[in-house]
Amino acid sequence: MALTQQLARVSPAYLDRCRRAAAGSPDGDPRWDPPAGDLLDLDWALWGLLRHLRAVEAAPEPVALLDRSISGDDAAAVAFLDHLEVYDRFGDPPTLLTPDAVAEVAGRLDAVDTAAMLARLPSDPDEAAESCGFGGFHGDLAAHLAHHLDALRSFYREAAARGLAVVTWVD
Repeated sequence: MALTQQLARVSPAYLDRCRRAAAGSPDGDPRWDPPAGDLLDLDWALWGLLRHLRAVEAAPEPVALLDRSISGDDAAAVAFLDHLEVYDRFGDPPTLLTPDAVAEVAGRLDAVDTAAMLARLPSDPDEAAESCGFGGFHGDLAAHLAHHLDALRSFYREAAARGLAVVTWVD
């Protein structure tokens, strides 16, 4: 079973509905089912990029920002999502970034220099893949990582524009 990084854009009202559903359900099922257009599967891409950036001792601010964008801020606020209908319980339970935090993260992601970040990858494709923990990766790793960074940036930008929260988890 492959584990991947998941994010969902949701309104505070939707989270309240899920909280009430969990409280009223005999098994705590929050009836979690965000619209497909508000879900993002980042696969393993940002985990690998973070691994590489930490190994080369990149500037701590963008590393912390990327980590926060996929790790969230607050698990307690969405403890009702700690349910098998939401995630398979490999890794930590879902976490939340509030709409205010989402707006902050979105603005900071827009300032990240993707080209400069990816320029730190080794020029040898096998070494670059290994530095990200992607042994056996075939293809253009920089393009793969840039695509996922762009998807993350766009996801947060839209969430901020719509005043939504972001829930993160691994599934």
